[in-house]
Amino acid sequence: MVTAANRLRAIVSARPDATHRTGHRTGPADWVLRAVVSAHVVAIAGQPVFAGVYMSGDYDGLRWHAAGADVVTYVGFVQVIVGVVIWVRRRQAWPFLATSALMAAESVQYFAGLDGALWLHFPLGVMTVVALVALFVAVWSRPLRRRQHPRNERERIRSSREPKRQGADDA
Repeated sequence: MVTAANRLRAIVSARPDATHRTGHRTGPADWVLRAVVSAHVVAIAGQPVFAGVYMSGDYDGLRWHAAGADVVTYVGFVQVIVGVVIWVRRRQAWPFLATSALMAAESVQYFAGLDGALWLHFPLGVMTVVALVALFVAVWSRPLRRRQHPRNERERIRSSREPKRQGADDA
């Protein structure tokens, strides 16, 4: 008896997906990066809301905005650490470099807010939200592939160029 579940299973297994095309399954380090970037996006999305509450006359909004800035900063530091792990384990530097640039912008934006330099705080806040959303899309849109170490790549190329040797059993 053929059930709908069996038909669906056959269709899904026949469909080429990213795992089959790239030969890479998303590993635990990738999932941790995705989780941390997602938490970072959620934390930073609250910041304009809290600022709007404050600017509409509710002064508690400023306290929420300051606490949110601390949370965004802490999650950003965790994301830097995860970026280092991805760099070491997957040999992919871009998550660390993108996160470091984002954290630099967030730090400038944080201190501009503390100093009351709203001419810098507002536009830099918008840019950091946009940059973090772009990083979120990049992290979730494809698996992180492990690059070969240059030495291993050279050995693989060298071994593919060498002629096959016949052993004593082949003669």
